[in-house]
Amino acid sequence: MNLSLLLILPLITTLAILFAKGLKQVRTVALIGVAAQFLLSLDLLFVYWKERATGNTSQFLFDFNRIWFAPLNIHYHIGVDGISVAMILLTSFVVIAGVLVSWTQETLNKEFFFLLLFLSVGAYGYFISLDIFTLFFFLEVAVIPKFLLIGIWGSGKKEYSAMKLALMLMGGSALVFVGLAGLYYGSNFNGQHSFDLLEISQMHINILFQKIFFPFAFVGFGIFTALFPFHTWVPDGHSSAPTAASMFLAGISMKLGGYGCLRVATYLMPDAAHIYSPYIIILSTIAIIYGAFATMMQKDLKYINAYSSVSHCGFVLLGIGMLTQTSINGAVMQMVSHGLMTALFFAAIGMIYSRTHTRMVEQLGGLLKVIPFISTVFVIAGLCSLGLPGFSGFVAEMTVFMGAWQNPDTWYRIATILACASIVVTAVYILRATGKSIMGPITDNHYSSLTDALWNEKMAAAILIIGIVAIGIAPFWLNHLITPGTQNIIQHLGQAVTLK
Repeated sequence: MNLSLLLILPLITTLAILFAKGLKQVRTVALIGVAAQFLLSLDLLFVYWKERATGNTSQFLFDFNRIWFAPLNIHYHIGVDGISVAMILLTSFVVIAGVLVSWTQETLNKEFFFLLLFLSVGAYGYFISLDIFTLFFFLEVAVIPKFLLIGIWGSGKKEYSAMKLALMLMGGSALVFVGLAGLYYGSNFNGQHSFDLLEISQMHINILFQKIFFPFAFVGFGIFTALFPFHTWVPDGHSSAPTAASMFLAGISMKLGGYGCLRVATYLMPDAAHIYSPYIIILSTIAIIYGAFATMMQKDLKYINAYSSVSHCGFVLLGIGMLTQTSINGAVMQMVSHGLMTALFFAAIGMIYSRTHTRMVEQLGGLLKVIPFISTVFVIAGLCSLGLPGFSGFVAEMTVFMGAWQNPDTWYRIATILACASIVVTAVYILRATGKSIMGPITDNHYSSLTDALWNEKMAAAILIIGIVAIGIAPFWLNHLITPGTQNIIQHLGQAVTLK
């Protein structure tokens, strides 16, 4: 399996878009490109499973390593484990759904689809990178397109929101770079400093280096995943972004941070992960509770989904901070689940807004009677968000809670109970938003003439719902996929305790 195809395909698609003429050609090229990515990600999953079934126990499969910049020992080193494959699958699901939702995009359509597809290059490259400098490079690739997508095609305070998002994420990137530089200069592999993730993992970085640089790396990556109190870019950025950009921001971009917290900060600096674990637990618990209560106060559907994302991403960091096998499994599952669920939610909100021209809950009502398909999609996304059994949200959150409870520390268990209590608050704001905007009588006579979802919107929703239900009903396949990767991380954490 040539993993570089995950970069080549979207790059070819973006170049082809530049030469396309008219909306019809542009969106056709975009759809063909993302469909090819989608099929490639599914092929990667099956090839990965087949390779594992043959008895290949290598930590990362389909490894490819070439020198990129010799003076600093930077390599183009790529490979995947189950965690990477899960994130690649998530990316392909969200990107194809985003293109389908944007099918009628008319304003600067060529530039819009170009930037949207270019974002996927950064995401795929990030998830396959085994050189942490290359990983950082792909992390940066995705920042400017986000700024442009919001600033040009956004709504409301789009310039302010775009600038705030870009500055916050660049600040996070600066912190990440300091953390990676610490790892580089703290490493000594055969007499050389190294950016290679596998090489760094084989040595024990000086604990003083870890204590100094772990906060830079974890907080830097954490900013991307709404770590409290650096979450303030999330509501503004999501609410002002066009629908497809909102789907990408919440569905994929926020997972870059969680992946980095786990793969780089926790895995490569295990001693510091144990030392700083209580602080991670405190901040993630605050984010979960604060995000839930802040969501209750919102009246705009996009703000409701944005603030709920702060709460739900808190579960990712809580699972990582608990440092148990089950909790880390839950954190990865929550990243995948939240990516699918929040993308579906933003897609449904975008469909509603394009027809009613409002996102305010009090101005909606009775939509189930006139746009039943879109309303059903909205309800499914809401039920997944509140953790209804049968959907991915339930599986992911319960796995995090069970793994968190395995940590015997009393204060950690108190944090677990508080996090569990947030489910009640989540149920309140989801049911209230759904009841007021979807159920009941039609509040505006103009809504009686609304048309339901188009074919492209139905396909986008169906793709995301299939992913949500596939995890909710049969979670074993995802758990089986990611467990070898999380076991390697846990083993590394266990060795750190021994070495101290």
